[in-house]
Amino acid sequence: MNNKDAYNCNCNIIHQDIVDSVRANMPAEENLYDVAELFKVFGDTTRIKIICALFESEMCVCDIANLLNMTQSAISHQLRVLKQARLVKYRREGKIVYYSLDDEHIRHIFNQALAHINE
Repeated sequence: MNNKDAYNCNCNIIHQDIVDSVRANMPAEENLYDVAELFKVFGDTTRIKIICALFESEMCVCDIANLLNMTQSAISHQLRVLKQARLVKYRREGKIVYYSLDDEHIRHIFNQALAHINE
C-alpha cells in the first residue's frame, strides 16, 4: 500500500447511522464559518506576538511598536483586526489608548495551541 492509499477508503459502504449521528451533532454552518474566521486571525505572526505581549501587560500602540520593532501604523492595523475579532479591547486615558486581551478565552485558546505544538 502506498502513502496515497493510506488516506482512501477501499469500500463504498456508507455507515448511515454514523453519518446521521455526526450530522446531528455538527455546529450550525454559520458558527463553523465564525470559527474559521477566528482561526484566520490567529494565522498572522505579528498578531500572535501582540497577543503574547498583552498576556504580560496592557500596552499602548507606541510600546507594542517599540517591542516588536515595527511602525505604529502597522501595529494599529493589526490591533484593529484583533479588536474586530473581539480578541483585544482598549481603554483611553487622556491621549493614550491602552490595549489588553478581551477575556481569558484568548489565553486558553493560545495555551492549547502551544500545548499541541509542544507535544
